[in-house]
Amino acid sequence: MDILQLPFLGHAVWLWLVFGGVVVTLLALDLGVLHRDGGEISVTESLWLSAGYIAVALVFGGWLWWQVGPQQGMDYFTAYAVEKSLSLDNVFVISLVFAAFAVPRQYQHRVLFWGILGVIVMRALLIGAGATLVREFHWILYLFAAFLIYTGVKMLWAADHAPDPMRNPVLRLIRRVVPVSEQLHGNAFWVKRLDGNGRMRRLATPLFMALVTVELADLVFAVDSVPAVFAVTADPFVVYTSNIFAILGLRALYFALAAILHRFAYLKYALALVLVFIGGKIIAAELVGKIPSAISLAVTFGLLAAGVLFSLWKTRGAAAIKPAGQ
Repeated sequence: MDILQLPFLGHAVWLWLVFGGVVVTLLALDLGVLHRDGGEISVTESLWLSAGYIAVALVFGGWLWWQVGPQQGMDYFTAYAVEKSLSLDNVFVISLVFAAFAVPRQYQHRVLFWGILGVIVMRALLIGAGATLVREFHWILYLFAAFLIYTGVKMLWAADHAPDPMRNPVLRLIRRVVPVSEQLHGNAFWVKRLDGNGRMRRLATPLFMALVTVELADLVFAVDSVPAVFAVTADPFVVYTSNIFAILGLRALYFALAAILHRFAYLKYALALVLVFIGGKIIAAELVGKIPSAISLAVTFGLLAAGVLFSLWKTRGAAAIKPAGQ
């Protein structure tokens, strides 16, 4: 039997290899060609890069629809929309992280790029574990539903309170174990410096601490978004590919959004309602049957659009602010 046709997590190995090839190509182009010399990313470049990522994600979804079937295709687009919308909240936290560590705009892409590599591995582990649990214990979906509703309600109550990334206990633990320099050293994550005794010591830089904080923030958001996507489909291939494409595109868009985040002050309320809707969707499936993916997609887009439009209306006339670190 051809090894490429062997099933892996519900789909042939070659499908996973195609997806892996697309992601590796995107990352190689991003770091090796477009941003080989580093430097600041302009708003225009950010918009073009984000549009490119979105186009690739949509083409991949269309190819999946044609190759695997319309149900998987629709589930992919719905999962992509859900993950994309929920990940928007991550942009707010990333902006706070860069501000807290005083990371200049020209070094932010380096943090986000290496952060993506951590996300790819971390989401694979979480989704693999989640797929196994859902397959073996179907009732766990109802725990996911309860958690999503609880998280959504909690977000509604706390939407106007910004988190403080510096209070993370993991960061405090790292500072106790690893010596950290007081200032940035260009785009370096680690530097070597002589201590008071003349010994060479290896120090983490604030840029490395920012990277760790961004990764921790993504782990926290993954706890919300991964169960939400499993509410759309239990297919690990669809869940994983939609997650990665959504995150890739959103981080590319960060540099365009960073200067106008204050214009989306009410978007968190819409995201909270998306979580409540998805949690309720799981419970409703037991009572009235599974809600079609097309309806889930329409409701998600509707809530997100309402949040964006209401935010823009309420903050009309607000002056633009400088991105974090600028």
